[in-house]
Amino acid sequence: MEINERRYGADSATADLREVLVHRPGGAFGRAFDDPAHGFLRPVDLDRAQREHDGLVAALEDLGVRVHTLEGEPATDADLVYVFDPLLVIDGGGVPLRPGKPNRADEPAILERRLNAHDIPTAGRIESPGTVEAGDTVWLRDGLFVIGRSLRTNDAGARQLAAIVGGDVRIVDVPYWKGSAELVHLMSVISPVSDHLAVVFLPLLPAGLWAWLRELDIQLIEVPEAEYPTLGSNVLAVRPGVVIVADGNPGTRRGLEAAGVEVHAIALREVGENGSGGVTCLTRPLLRG
Repeated sequence: MEINERRYGADSATADLREVLVHRPGGAFGRAFDDPAHGFLRPVDLDRAQREHDGLVAALEDLGVRVHTLEGEPATDADLVYVFDPLLVIDGGGVPLRPGKPNRADEPAILERRLNAHDIPTAGRIESPGTVEAGDTVWLRDGLFVIGRSLRTNDAGARQLAAIVGGDVRIVDVPYWKGSAELVHLMSVISPVSDHLAVVFLPLLPAGLWAWLRELDIQLIEVPEAEYPTLGSNVLAVRPGVVIVADGNPGTRRGLEAAGVEVHAIALREVGENGSGGVTCLTRPLLRG
């Protein structure tokens, strides 16, 4: 009897990452600081950003991940480099979202077309008035999905997404903190490393989520306050206990290694920190497990 191997689906944040989609920074990314809507910290050194992105791809491939590159770039779209946010891939297929950041409105359709062209169907989509960005979602464990209501993900969008994903879906409120100028996504403050371990920035962690972590007996690695702006809490699990992180966060790295985690640190100052997007933001998992 022929057994059909699964070709897509990532209902997990920590199961073996087998295939991932990335988008290399191009001209629009290099001009991103010119438009305040993108929220970049300083003018972009595009050559450096591209070298750093190439380093991310190399790290993924060295760890056995098959990397797919999204070809082409809309003339005005710098944020598409942070390819995680516009769309989810669940076991049923792709779920185009509806970003709350206005200049990202066209991105879900771009990724949906790419996935459909590679035989990944659409499992559902977020419709107006709902807004959702994938940065406000996290698989706390396989089969346990958390959505954060934030300045970019509203209640209507969270409820639509919960219905599409199904199963055990929980909704929490993400702190307002300093508002849209320094936006907090749910994944800005938590990154699962395995079923029993997560990196967290406690000062901004929703209280309800903290309680669930305790109930599930998940050990917390706390990110120092000085390492929050340098993406310390933005950690990509390639498989349980093996992660890629942004270089320059020694306290977080010590905590991970003390817990027995294999850490691969890469430079992300220009392609990541400048646009406030970490290693998870730069990757769209297509297949895990």
